Amino acid sequence: MKSYRKELVFDVPTRRAFINITPRVEQCLAESGIKEGIALVNPMHITASVFINDDEFGLHQDYDEWLERLAPHEPVSQYRHNVGEDNADAHMKRQVMGREAVVAVTDGRLDFGTWERIFYGEFDGRRKKRVLVKIIGE
Repeated sequence: MKSYRKELVFDVPTRRAFINITPRVEQCLAESGIKEGIALVNPMHITASVFINDDEFGLHQDYDEWLERLAPHEPVSQYRHNVGEDNADAHMKRQVMGREAVVAVTDGRLDFGTWERIFYGEFDGRRKKRVLVKIIGE
C-alpha cells in the first residue's frame, strides 16, 4: 500500500470564505500515483472546515448567513472563549460544518457524485492557513 501526504497553503484575506479546493486535491491525487484507495482532506486549524457540496454561489451565501445566525460573531462579549481572541464563533461554525472529507479513489479519480466538490470553509481568516491531504491505497 502507498501513502501520500501534502499540505496545501491558503492565504485567506477575509474572516470567512468558502474555497473550492477540488483541483488542488486532484493534483495531489495525480502526484500520488494512487489508483484505488481513499483521500482524506482536513484543515489543520480548529476554526476551519473541509466539506463536500455543490459549487454554487447562492448555496455558499446561504451557508454563510445560516452559520452567522447560529453563531454570530458580534458581540464577541457573548462568548467566554474570547480571552485575547475574537474567534469563539469560528470554533462553533467549524463544529457544525465538520472537520474533514473522505473521498473514495477509483481508477485514479476522486469518486464523486455529479455535483460534489471539496471545499475549505474558513471562519477566522486573514492569515495563512493549511489543509492536509492524505491519500492511501494502491
